[in-house]
Amino acid sequence: MNRTFRAAELAAACVGLSAALSLAAPSLAQERHAPTASAPAESYLASLYDSVAAAFSSRAAPLAAAPAALPSLDDLVGDYEAVAPESREQDCLANAVYFESRGEPVEGQLAVAEVVLNRAASGRYPSDPCAVITQKAQFSFIRHGRFPAADKASKAWRKAVAVARIAEAKVTAAVVPSDCLWYHAAYVSPDWGKRLSRQARIGLHIFYS
Repeated sequence: MNRTFRAAELAAACVGLSAALSLAAPSLAQERHAPTASAPAESYLASLYDSVAAAFSSRAAPLAAAPAALPSLDDLVGDYEAVAPESREQDCLANAVYFESRGEPVEGQLAVAEVVLNRAASGRYPSDPCAVITQKAQFSFIRHGRFPAADKASKAWRKAVAVARIAEAKVTAAVVPSDCLWYHAAYVSPDWGKRLSRQARIGLHIFYS
């Protein structure tokens, strides 16, 4: 295919060069390159074609290789899936993902994890993700500062762990901006949402900065 494409380019270059010579300097073109009885028109065109081809080949830049496709978020979840979190903080984050959004699209699950990490980095909330999640009256699944028991034999738990690992490692573009610190279910309308900047709705959650 590349050879055919280049041949077409060279042919077009020959036509353009021939036309330019005829229009810009017809006398010069006739003096230097016009066919004679001993050099028929076909030979003249072949020579001209070879000259342009040589110049084109010497100057043409090599074709750049196509960039490798980035893995999708679903592919990353498959790569990072695990039963056991790697740290206490990751376990807390996986629990937040599991209990807050396990039925949501994976982008929505990642957004929940990002909100927790954004809070921990904001200076407005505790700096530890576990303390962010167990803070009083912040996450509805927390009871008396404790996590309920997740079904750690389930696919949903392994996916939650994967999402927590991806969020911590920042191996994909963020789903919500770094100042996104709040969200709520779409079927409720808390007063505080009216005072904030709505960023996105993903699944059944609306996210705010």
